[in-house]
Amino acid sequence: MDARSQTAMGTSQQIKTGGKLYQGRRASLSLEVVVAGHKVTILEAAPTIGEIGAGIQVSPNLTRLLIRWGLGKRLEEVGVKPEGLNLRRWCTGETSWMDKEEYGAPYYHIHRADFHRMLYELAEPQVYHPHQLPGCFDGHVEHLLLLFESGEVVHADLVIGADGVKSTLRQYVVGGPDRARSTGDAAYRAIIPTEKLLQDPDLRPLVEKPEMVGWMGPHRHIMAYNIRAKREYNLVMIHPDDGSEESWTAKGNTDKMRAEFAGWEPRIQKLMAMIPSTLSWKLMDRDPLETWIHKDGKLVLLGDSCHPMLVEDAAVLGNLFSRLAHHSQILPLLHAYQSIRYDRATATQISSRLNQHIFHLPDGPQQEKRDREMRAATEDALRVAHGGKSTLSSAGNANQWADKEKSLIQFSYDADEEAEKWWRNHGHTLRGPRALL
Repeated sequence: MDARSQTAMGTSQQIKTGGKLYQGRRASLSLEVVVAGHKVTILEAAPTIGEIGAGIQVSPNLTRLLIRWGLGKRLEEVGVKPEGLNLRRWCTGETSWMDKEEYGAPYYHIHRADFHRMLYELAEPQVYHPHQLPGCFDGHVEHLLLLFESGEVVHADLVIGADGVKSTLRQYVVGGPDRARSTGDAAYRAIIPTEKLLQDPDLRPLVEKPEMVGWMGPHRHIMAYNIRAKREYNLVMIHPDDGSEESWTAKGNTDKMRAEFAGWEPRIQKLMAMIPSTLSWKLMDRDPLETWIHKDGKLVLLGDSCHPMLVEDAAVLGNLFSRLAHHSQILPLLHAYQSIRYDRATATQISSRLNQHIFHLPDGPQQEKRDREMRAATEDALRVAHGGKSTLSSAGNANQWADKEKSLIQFSYDADEEAEKWWRNHGHTLRGPRALL
C-alpha cells in the first residue's frame, strides 16, 4: 500500500470458522481479514490511493502470491507480460544479453498506481485513514498503543510497521532515530503513450515485441517496458544524484534529464524528445537491521521499513498468524517470520546494489569483460533453446540474470511454501490445547 501504512492487529475473543486460506486451510479465529484470521485495522496516512510513481516490475515470486489471492484477472487486465529481457549498449544499442526464462508464474510490468489499487481493494474493509503518522509508540503496556498527533490513541496486541523507507516506527525497533541514506543515484521516471512509438518505425518494435529493455552506460542506465495493456511505455532513467528531492511526486526538469543522456543511441534520443514531463526520484537505501522485532515483541517491521520485499513478507506473516490460537504464540511466530525471511531479504538487498555497479561501468576493460560474459551467456541460452547442451557455467556471470541458480532461487521462491515448511518442522513447539493443528 502507501509507504506510510501501519497495521494494528488484535486477536478475536470469538472462536469460529473463518474464510479459506492457503491450501484450503481455515483460520480458527474470527476472520476479518482472510489472509490472517484476526481483527486487523490498517492505518493509512494517505487520504487516497492516487497516481503515484510510474511502472514497476512484478516478478514470478510475487505474482504466484497475487494470483493465489485472487488477483490473476486484474494482473492480466492492467499488466504486460514481457517476452524477454534485452540489455543493450548505451551508445550503439548493441544487444549484450537476452533472456526468456519461465519460473512457474508470469512476470508482469504494471503501473505502481494499478498495483496499489488492486491491493487496496483487497484490504479496503479494514482500512482506517487517520490522515497523519503516529507520533508515539508505547509497548510497555498490556495492550500497546499508537498515539497520534491529534491525541487519538489506537490499542492493539501487535503493530506491524509497513510504513516504508521513511518509516516512523523503525526507530522504536533500532532504539533511536534512523534515517535512510542516499544511494548516490536518482531516477527520472516518465510515461509515453505507445501510440507515439507506433508511429515511428525505429520505436515501433519496442511496443510490438514487449520486452524489458535496458541500456547500460557509464554511471547511468535506463530500463524501459510497456504497461497498462501496452497503452503506455514506461522509462526509468538512473543517473548520478544531483540533489534530487526525497519524494514520490517531485517534478523533474526535462532539459536536465535530456542532458544526462546526451550522446546515447538514436532511439533514446527519440524517446527523450517525446517526454513532456518527468518525475525525479532520489534513490534511498538502508543497511540491513540486526532484528525486525521490537524488544517487547509488540512491534514488527515489514517491507521497505526494513528491506524492499513487502509482498513476500506479508504472505509469510499472514500464513504463520493464520495458525495463532493464543497470545503467548505471538512472539514465537514473529521470530519464525524473521528467521524465514531475514537471509533472503538481506541477500536480495545486496544483489540489488550490485546491479548499480554492473550496469554503470565506464567504457573500458571491465565493461568489455562484462559484455563478453553477457554475450557468451546469451549464445549458451540460445544453444540450449535449440536443443543443444549448455557449455557455460553461469555462476558468477557479470549479468546476475544470467546466473541460472541465482535466478531460480529468486524467482521460484514461494513464500507460502516456506511458511508451511517452517510449520511442519517447528510447529509442534507451539501446539497447545487451543492451537490450530
